[in-house]
Amino acid sequence: MSWLSTFFNGCGEVFTSLASPLWNYPERMQKLTRFLMRCFAVGVSIGILIWLSQRPVFALRQIVIEPVAGQTLKHINKPIVKQQVLETVQGNFFSVRLEDVKRGFESMPWVRHANVRRVWPNGLIVSIEEQKPFGTWGGADSHTLMNAYGELFAGRVSDVGDGIQLIDFSGPADASKEVMRLYEKANTWFKPWSAEVKSLTLSERYAWHVKLSNGMKVEFGRDEENSDKTLTEDRVARLFKYWPQVQEKLANRVDAIDLRYANGFAVHLATASLKKNEADGKKSEQKQ
Repeated sequence: MSWLSTFFNGCGEVFTSLASPLWNYPERMQKLTRFLMRCFAVGVSIGILIWLSQRPVFALRQIVIEPVAGQTLKHINKPIVKQQVLETVQGNFFSVRLEDVKRGFESMPWVRHANVRRVWPNGLIVSIEEQKPFGTWGGADSHTLMNAYGELFAGRVSDVGDGIQLIDFSGPADASKEVMRLYEKANTWFKPWSAEVKSLTLSERYAWHVKLSNGMKVEFGRDEENSDKTLTEDRVARLFKYWPQVQEKLANRVDAIDLRYANGFAVHLATASLKKNEADGKKSEQKQ
């Protein structure tokens, strides 16, 4: 049992060391004194910094709004935006939460992204990436626009300005990026015709069609949801393969193309309906 006696002797020594007055050990007293002095110095320093940070000189008074490189701000009224931010922002140069300011700016119309940084001693610089409208969403009278990334934002066509041709988009509320993906594909497909997509509609059942700059409408159906993702591309390739023959046989202008057929495609002639209406009109005149 020698190990047990050794253990108890060690515990007794530790207890005796702890129970004895600290001033009996000068080295320990010096270490403790130095530690307490450091804590006091740190506490005083923190207190001074807190006091200084609350001085009026650090209250936010300047907000500089600038565009990101390569942009100009066309739809953001800087004085109004500055006033709104100064009225709502909380804190001073040290305590203001930059993430909150960033979210506040990005919630404003026409602001896509905002980057906020501090400027000594009482200012902020906000770099704004303004929305670039690419199309309307839900019709020209809608107050929703779409940018080139397929993101929707609040805006009106009257705010866009002259000289900018917007594409007409429509579809389910959560499908704007899918609509943009389909637009990019269709725009590439019809480059051989020197035609561009002017409108694209995606239905609730995800059937879609486009209208081209040459006035032609192309119906695609729901092929994009099929497991064979190349099905639509194959049908477009077949259209281009046989299109010269279609043009030779049909003197009238084709108004619409339907690619929803598995083994071919259908065309609608714009003048055919006009001729039918004219013939019906002549028949009614003869009857009279």
